[in-house]
Amino acid sequence: MMHHSLQKAVDTMIRLGAEFCDARSQTVKSIGIQSVNGDIRHLSDKIMSGVCLRAWIGGRWGYYTSTSFRDDETEKAASIAVMNATGAPKGSMELNVADIRKKAKQNVKIHPNNVDMREKVSAVLDADSAQTTDGVLNRIGSYSDEVNDNILINSVGSEIEWEEVRTRFRVMSVASDGGRMERYYAGPDGTKGFELVKSLDIEELGRSTAREAVLTLKAKRAPNGPSCVISDPMISGLLAHEVMGHASEADEVVKRRSFLTDAVGRRVASDAVSMYDDGTVDGAHGTILYDDEGTPASRTAIIENGIYKGYMHTLESASLMNVRPTGNGRAENFGKRIWARMTNTFFGPGDRTLDDLIADTKYGVLCDKMVNGMEDPVGGGFEAKVLRGFLIENGKITDMLRSFTLTGRALEILTTVDAATKKVIFDGGMCGKGIEDWVNVSSGGPYCRSNIIIGGG
Repeated sequence: MMHHSLQKAVDTMIRLGAEFCDARSQTVKSIGIQSVNGDIRHLSDKIMSGVCLRAWIGGRWGYYTSTSFRDDETEKAASIAVMNATGAPKGSMELNVADIRKKAKQNVKIHPNNVDMREKVSAVLDADSAQTTDGVLNRIGSYSDEVNDNILINSVGSEIEWEEVRTRFRVMSVASDGGRMERYYAGPDGTKGFELVKSLDIEELGRSTAREAVLTLKAKRAPNGPSCVISDPMISGLLAHEVMGHASEADEVVKRRSFLTDAVGRRVASDAVSMYDDGTVDGAHGTILYDDEGTPASRTAIIENGIYKGYMHTLESASLMNVRPTGNGRAENFGKRIWARMTNTFFGPGDRTLDDLIADTKYGVLCDKMVNGMEDPVGGGFEAKVLRGFLIENGKITDMLRSFTLTGRALEILTTVDAATKKVIFDGGMCGKGIEDWVNVSSGGPYCRSNIIIGGG
């Protein structure tokens, strides 16, 4: 029935003058659970569904969205979408759209829809309880899953049906010695089912997180000023995502609102640096089968061996720049507009081990997890708060360091990268664009050694 309604909407938009159009239905089912000190503080079980119609006329998009789309509303809805695309034409432009007919399900072992809510709550409470130890003030456990079902039909003949499944499990311990408080967190995420939780040793995850929080109470202040820094995969990924990634979203580049405008072909980093956005990474939190325009996910080279290679594209930006779309046209949900958005954004691997990097560092700092970071796609500035770190002296780790801040300009930092480890690690989360639009992503990379300014230690 939904396929018929979407096809009817596409046919109507074409009849009313759309040069290109698509119709997408979406149903999102999500569960969120959080406990604090043995009490369930949050439990949600939500479902949301609706339809988005888009019409492309004279270089403009017109949208229509509805949470109660019925077949008898098709004519009116299609008319509104076409009407919303009218106005002063921005110019004739042909979109490069693939003709795809496919139905795809997420490859998961234990679908979260088939797991009783009581089992999910029990896992959260077990993780909470496992953090119980002297010195831990607050114990937090959390679980979430999301199942996203999509159908898209467009005017070039595509008919695609696909599913996205994501699961996330986290613990966080807050420790106190009466004078200071410190925290530590851990836990996996990804485009996986409940097997992500089943594979965990929940007891050990809780115990080790609590232990690290208590140990951090003894951390010392970090040195201030320019320093040799070994960024862990979270901090490496933060630089990849917040500065280089947002500045590589082509809808900002075409407006010349990115410090990487006209950067293709230029050297922007040392030979040791490569960077990608890849929506096809198996199991990563930002992995997608198709973007919200029906373009298949792909691997996009942004930097290779220090040379800037290209941007992440929607259908529109790809046409404006005369390149192929990359599968980065994403929206928070059917009710929001589509922007160029990241999927899994990361620096590529090097050829060293972490032990190697530490051993040949005379004096520097090793980072351990992030707190937050700053987005600066216009100016290219980088600022990140590190959860904690370790001092390196004469090739050995000597002291644990409490939270500190890293600052600098992204391109200046990247030109100083001289080594990276072999393994790339991803960390999943949500990425915002504008004020309210959020999508699932992950960022990551290897351990990277570079020169960065340390402050706030």
